Amino acid sequence: MRILVTGGAGFIGSHLVEKLLSLGHDIAILDDFNDFYDPQIKRQNIAAVAKDVEIHHLDLRDSGAVRNLFHREKFEAIAHLAARAGVRPSIQNPQLYYDTNVDGTLHLLDAARVTGVERFIFASSSSVYGNSKTIPFSEDRQLIQTLSPYGATKIAGEFLCSTYSHLYGMRVVALRYFTVYGPRQRPDLAIHQFTRRIHAGKPIDQFGDGTTRRDYTYIDDIIQGTIAALKYDGPMFDIFNLGENETIQLRDLIAGIENALGEKAKINRLPEQPGDMPVTYADISKARELLGYNPSTRLSDGLPRFIEWFLQSSLAK
Repeated sequence: MRILVTGGAGFIGSHLVEKLLSLGHDIAILDDFNDFYDPQIKRQNIAAVAKDVEIHHLDLRDSGAVRNLFHREKFEAIAHLAARAGVRPSIQNPQLYYDTNVDGTLHLLDAARVTGVERFIFASSSSVYGNSKTIPFSEDRQLIQTLSPYGATKIAGEFLCSTYSHLYGMRVVALRYFTVYGPRQRPDLAIHQFTRRIHAGKPIDQFGDGTTRRDYTYIDDIIQGTIAALKYDGPMFDIFNLGENETIQLRDLIAGIENALGEKAKINRLPEQPGDMPVTYADISKARELLGYNPSTRLSDGLPRFIEWFLQSSLAK
């Protein structure tokens, strides 16, 4: 299958590209290599596969460029992982997030419609659940409020996907990823940021009292679920949670990093941040049943794997 992976040079995208190549698919990458974090990190992410894929340096906000790409190339499936990510930065610059995550998704969907793309995977987020009081979060819950512009752009993307599927018979699967970690994790995310600062002997910022909980999901499990979604033949539009079905308190996460590194954290305790969810917790029963999703890496195993990668990378120097 010829598949376009948007955001294919990023953390999750680069892992997905490698797996799809190993399965014999013909892969192209679309990425704008923006400066949200050092673009060189993205280039390193795909260095091992660069000779095996087409790389299109393109901004999804440019509808004409997206349309031209789809008319030049014939794609059978799209794995749309590209987005402006992060809850806190979205509060500072909501317009950028809307333009990239909503308009960009619309540009892709429309180009896919015009050129007859058969399958479309949309990377959504646990952020769509906002301050939901009922846990674990299940896909059939009615969502009426998010806590950040980032979360709002993701629920908007899901609605666009649903609409295009309904109007044009496009098979679309939205995947709500829950706090993904592992080798190549973005440097702004908590596990990576804490590890880097603790290793450098610098203090880390802990927002709140350390009792917020996250469903940390190892990258290999996310990729397994995403590959399964590409083969899904259920309803023309569907939504799945991809999480680990286990929650970890922030203070326990910090302790786990300390243990894996063999170094003690200096903690700068700060008030809770606007936009942060108190808990994320995935009900994955639907994904287990319909996708065969089977997460197998607990944080106690995945965290040391991430630490090992980090210590061997140039980022630890």
